[in-house]
Amino acid sequence: MASVEQAQAALNAVQDAGSGRSLIELGWIQQTRIVEDRAVFRLALPGFAQSQRDRIAAEAKAALLALEGINDVQIELDQPSGGAPIGAAGHGQGPERGQLPERQPIPGVSQVIAVSSGKGGVGKSTVAVNLACALAASGLKVGLLDADIYGPNAPTMLGVADRTPEVSGEGAQQVMKPIETCGIAMVSMGLLIQENQPVIWRGPMLNGIIRQFLYQVDWGERDVLIVDLPPGTGDAQLTIAQAVPMAGAIIVTTPQLVSLADARRGLAMFLQMGVDVLGVVENMSVFIPPDAPDKRYALFGSGGGSRLAEEAGVPLLAELPLEMPVREGGDAGRPVVLSHPDSISARGFLALAHQLSAAHLVPA
Repeated sequence: MASVEQAQAALNAVQDAGSGRSLIELGWIQQTRIVEDRAVFRLALPGFAQSQRDRIAAEAKAALLALEGINDVQIELDQPSGGAPIGAAGHGQGPERGQLPERQPIPGVSQVIAVSSGKGGVGKSTVAVNLACALAASGLKVGLLDADIYGPNAPTMLGVADRTPEVSGEGAQQVMKPIETCGIAMVSMGLLIQENQPVIWRGPMLNGIIRQFLYQVDWGERDVLIVDLPPGTGDAQLTIAQAVPMAGAIIVTTPQLVSLADARRGLAMFLQMGVDVLGVVENMSVFIPPDAPDKRYALFGSGGGSRLAEEAGVPLLAELPLEMPVREGGDAGRPVVLSHPDSISARGFLALAHQLSAAHLVPA
């Protein structure tokens, strides 16, 4: 007959998919015991790891049934009393507010603001880059972390795609120096890979590079770090939300229904993770043709951003138009805030920066 120690040794091989750590070490498998020919244990997964439950149960049962004298396995489902360590799981839904791990501030960085969207193509990176430049133009010391590892666009938008950051030290002591451009300091995966090179990584590797961008970059003294997140509600969002204390998140959407549906999910994720939502930015609210600047065309509908903000009980921070200078500035590596400061779009970004600065940011 197998002993409890043998059962625990067998279960020790069952790992969290995100961190690669044993579930016994994480405290997610508890109270292992043997009752006649039956092995019993309690499975206490945090909310964000629930998507792994079926896989974990199957692996645990197989490991225990392989032991001599074990003919049955009973799993008691429960919730853990505390949060999981930073970097654990990285899959599934976010933890509830009472289960958040302790967050670690970034040395020298006063505030962190995430710019997020539920879906791609809504201009989230354009908002993040121009917001960072607008905050810098107001006199703040600003950093920009391009956390869209699979689709890093910030280097192109800031005109530094051909530059490589300096790196010193080795291993865990390695430190990267951010690229200084357009009045801000920035890092991006796009600075570390060749043009057109795909990043084919699973969650743990993505989590690792984001944490390096957070804690192994010499950010210096920064009033605010803007984090440009990838679209959706996946590993990058979980890593950022669990790792650092944030002033809050901004949700970017277009007025159309498809964008709003995904934006609602992204907004709900941050609330579930215990991160304040600072407000909604509606991008591409209207199209302003260059040959008729007095005309406005609602290409993607109207009022979507205000509806989303009202539903969530958060402010509608800005309604930004779609103008040719925005696209031209992004392609040329000179954001519209700097290339066309008198444009309607630039004035919108500057007003957004002023609103956020007045409410949430204080110069160091």
